[in-house]
Order: sequence, then structure tokens, then C-alpha cells
Amino acid sequence: MAVIKQALLSVSDKTGLVDFARGLESLGWQLVSTGGTARALRDAALQVRDISELTGFPEMLDGRVKTLHPKVHAGILARRDVPAHMAALDKAGIGTIDLVAINLYPFGATVARAGCTLPEAIENIDIGGPAMVRSAAKNHEHVAVLTDPADYERVLKELTGSRTLGAETRFRLAQKAFSHTAHYDGAISNYLTAVDASGGRASFPGRLNLQFERAQTLRYGENPHQEAAFYRDLEPAAGSLGTYQQRQGKELSYNNIADADAAWECVKGFEQPACVIVKHANPCGAALGASLAEAYGKAFATDPTSAFGGIIAFNRELDAAAAQAVTAQFVEVIIAPSVAPAAARVLAEKANIRLLTVAAGTGANHHDFKRVGGGMLVQTPDAATTGADDLKGSREKSQAQRKSPIWFLRGALPTS
Repeated sequence: MAVIKQALLSVSDKTGLVDFARGLESLGWQLVSTGGTARALRDAALQVRDISELTGFPEMLDGRVKTLHPKVHAGILARRDVPAHMAALDKAGIGTIDLVAINLYPFGATVARAGCTLPEAIENIDIGGPAMVRSAAKNHEHVAVLTDPADYERVLKELTGSRTLGAETRFRLAQKAFSHTAHYDGAISNYLTAVDASGGRASFPGRLNLQFERAQTLRYGENPHQEAAFYRDLEPAAGSLGTYQQRQGKELSYNNIADADAAWECVKGFEQPACVIVKHANPCGAALGASLAEAYGKAFATDPTSAFGGIIAFNRELDAAAAQAVTAQFVEVIIAPSVAPAAARVLAEKANIRLLTVAAGTGANHHDFKRVGGGMLVQTPDAATTGADDLKGSREKSQAQRKSPIWFLRGALPTS
């Protein structure tokens, strides 16, 4: 257990800062801070020690150098269980720093702003912050590191109860801290390798860094001998499958998620009530209707054989009539923006059906990716909206397809 005596707070995002600092002060900790964070704490009538007082050296170069000092990093990195480390601190007159709460200059928000210049982006690259975060995370056996204001409350609760933070908590915080700095550095690399010295922007960076968060592990992958997991974007686009809520049914499989994404991306592009049925990554039915039930009936009639055990997506709130129609056949997954109470009652009688809701939204992934051997293809998303007028000639095309051999190979039989 690490007994916390001194806390270093230096944050750009000041959400929850004052309450967190007040909680630490009430437990008897000394607060050390920098610049704007120190001012915010003093404005809240909290006692805070300036970092320059700790280091004995003033901030310089317009704040570019303020925490890059042995009295900061030695106080963080010293192993409390190594006598030589503690003796070295004592000889140098350096106290330990046992909690570090830091979040970094808002680089991502800066470069996302219209008109951001290269010099502005460069000035918003944090140097001291990542160094302190990494130091504290490396020494997590003895130091707590917080990079997310969402962790303040639970950490205070644990400290209030036991006056210490357990090893499991400190390790979890360190994991989060290293992920935080990796994301930060990745964003800098993505930006800088997509600009030239004059600030001109390319469509794609020279070095692409991606970050995803594991949402769940899956029983197996596309085949039973493969392992698999589902990862979400850190900030999934509104209306994308990554924002789904599962309302009922068994756990989703790898193929369920892949097919659900194909169905949802297809159906949400229609303006009129629509239904899309997907089986093994391919649409086997897609139709518009005056109602969802009518759209489903048409989509199902396209290829009833392939629709068996398929993924069914709707672009309107699922009503009872559509739910009743769907449950007459075997279905793996149903997706809709929302579900009417009457429809939920109908589906509740089929407990194994996986029911997903995805809040309506027009957002799309920034890029689409396709993994190939030894590399990856990247493109901008296909986010076009489709209306009935865009489908002119589809009936004639369908009739022509029905007469071709490939139509029969797909398992569909002519209806006339």
C-alpha cells in the first residue's frame, strides 16, 4: 500500500478539480500545483504550494519548462522499498510525491479547430505532462496517477475509507495513464505526418496511429478455432454500431457484430421506412415500404431461404406489427433506433433473439479500413443518403438478375 502524503495537480481539463483537491486537503495531504491549476485552487480557498517553490527554480520559457526537474521526477520515481533510493532523496532534500493528477494540453481539440496553424499546434504539444504521467505510471507500485477526472470520485472514496490506495487500483490507473499518453502521442504523429512545414494538409497521415477500447471478448471468431474481441472507437460516431445497446438476447458473436454492422450501415442510409436483411456479410433482402412491416415483408420475400437466421435492421422505431412479422421466422439479431413498448413485449417472448438499439444519428467513421496481408486499405466513408428516387430501374435490374444463372447460385428462386 502507498501512503499518500503529497499530491501534484496540473490539469488542462479542470472538471472536478476543486472537489477532488478539497477532498485530498481534508485528508491532510499537501497540494502542489502549476500555473492555472494553482490559481483555480487558490480561488477556491485551498492551500497550494507552487511547483517553483518545490523545485526552487522559477518557471521559464513561457511555461515550457516548469516541472522538468529532479525534485519532481525523483520524488515521483523513487522506489519506497529500496533503501538506496530513499537515502538518495534524503541526501538531496527531496520529498516524495505519491499522487499525480494530470491531463495534457488539448492538442486534439486545437488541431480540430478550423484555421489552426502549425505553430499553434506545436505550442499545444505537452512535454512536462507526459513525462510526469509516465514517471508516475512506471512507479505505480508506490504512486497513484490520475489522467481522467472520472476517476477522482472513486479514488477519493477509497482513500477516505482506508487512507491508502490498493495495488489493484494503482495498477488500473497506470494502465489508463500509459494508454492516455499513447493516444496523445498518436494524435501528434497523425497530425504532423499529414502536414508540411508551411501548414498544408494531406488527406492521410504518413504514419497512421489508431486507438480503440476493448468492449468485450467474444466466445470465438469467424470460425470456432479463432479467438476474437470487439473494440470500440474511443468516441464512436453518433449513429454507428459501436454505440449499440443490447436490450435482450444471447451474447453477440463475431459474425453477429460483423453482419449487424453491414445491415445497419445499409438501412440507415434510407429516408423512407426500410428493412435490410443480411446473412454472411451480404444483403439478401432490402426494401422500402409505407410501414416497417411492409418493408420487412418485401425484404423477406426477396430471398426467404437466405433470410433464415439472418440479421434484420430497421431505420425507424420498431413497432409491434413489424416485431410480430419478424418473429414468425428464425432471426439472430434485430436492430432499430428504438423499440416501442408493445414491440418489446412481443420480442420478449423470443428470449434468444438479440435485440439491439442504436440511437439515430448521421455520424460516420472518419475512415473505413480493410486489413489485407501485410497492410491496410484506408478510405473516406460512404455516407450518402438514399431515397426512393435513387432506386429507379431497380425493378428492371432485379428481373434481369432473376433470369441469370448467378441468381440461382445465390439460392434465390424466381417468384414468377
